[in-house]
Amino acid sequence: MVKKKNALKSGSKDEISEIDLAAIKTISIKDRGSKVHIRDMGRPVKGGKAFKNWLKGLPRQLAAERITRLTLEIRRSVAAKDREIVWMMGAHVIKCGLSRYLIELLRRGYITTIAVNGAWTIHDLELAFFGETSEDVARNLEKGVFGFSRETAEHFFEAVKRGSQDDLGLGASLGRYILKSNAPHKKYSVLAQAYRFGVPVTVHIAIGTDIINQHPGFDGALWGELSTRDFRIFSARIERLGRNGGVVLNVGSAVILPEVFLKAYSIARNLGARFDKLTTCNIDMIQHYRPSENVLKRPTRNSGSAISLTGHHEIMIPLLYSALLS
Repeated sequence: MVKKKNALKSGSKDEISEIDLAAIKTISIKDRGSKVHIRDMGRPVKGGKAFKNWLKGLPRQLAAERITRLTLEIRRSVAAKDREIVWMMGAHVIKCGLSRYLIELLRRGYITTIAVNGAWTIHDLELAFFGETSEDVARNLEKGVFGFSRETAEHFFEAVKRGSQDDLGLGASLGRYILKSNAPHKKYSVLAQAYRFGVPVTVHIAIGTDIINQHPGFDGALWGELSTRDFRIFSARIERLGRNGGVVLNVGSAVILPEVFLKAYSIARNLGARFDKLTTCNIDMIQHYRPSENVLKRPTRNSGSAISLTGHHEIMIPLLYSALLS
């Protein structure tokens, strides 16, 4: 169904129309099917003496040298206490079963701020409530049901409504909602555990990119308000990082978070932050343009250092975790 709008200009036969979502048919997540299940989640294991010896035995070259340097910079930031360790992540990090690693890093102080896109939160919430996530896109597109999980949308809309009433950002709204709910797997929710530990999760949405946007109950004005609040929270953390120093990691976000980071960096520079004790790192399967420019090169052009690591998240994050704890 299409709703007709006003003509482009007076006397014009052309009209601007928008889709009417009122007739959308949703399905239960029980009938949707998922490719990722809670049982497949990784189990963090601290690297022992053998791992430490293996790590020490790596050549002091290229990626081996870079992961050692990243480990050292993160440890220095933890020891300094006033420094920021910012993790920016795309949705694939959660789909790879890395939630428990992230929660352990949160608990141990190796993450002080998290910034994510909308899809990341969908996978986190679905795992918490349903123990599964990541539908078969091609199959469900053909069936006309891709993105129409009824329960997923209901939880998101309720969390956002409650958070808005208490002037929370989007990340805090979702984290508090999951933590205070009866979600059977909430101990594996990074959103919930970050809220519990008092670590901000900022969510930077792009309307039209997430399955939640397809549902008739989606309120763009409300979601925009909460995500804007998160951008200001994130910018405050980046401004603090610029003054005190620290590490920024971009893990698996090719466009949105590198762009968000650059704008927050610009705000901080405008307010006088120098960023003379900054280390940035990009970890991804492919080194894309925007992370290379906006995370690695531009912010460290005059001071600081940049580290590029290429590899699969489900291997690189456990490797970094064990290196930090060894």
